[in-house]
Amino acid sequence: MLWPMLAIALGFLGIAVLAAAAVRVYVEVRRLSGQVALASRRITAVSEDLERAAADLARAGRGVRP
Repeated sequence: MLWPMLAIALGFLGIAVLAAAAVRVYVEVRRLSGQVALASRRITAVSEDLERAAADLARAGRGVRP
């Protein structure tokens, strides 16, 4: 009777460890997705600035061409 009880206890502990690891993975994925979203917004803002600067440069260059 001791061995079946020990096997059940170890099985429960194994599931508890896996659940704790799953929670940690979930938290890290949420944090990473927030960072990816922030980086995406920054990239979008910078690309819009670059596009505006390129348009201004193109307008300025038209007057210089012969």
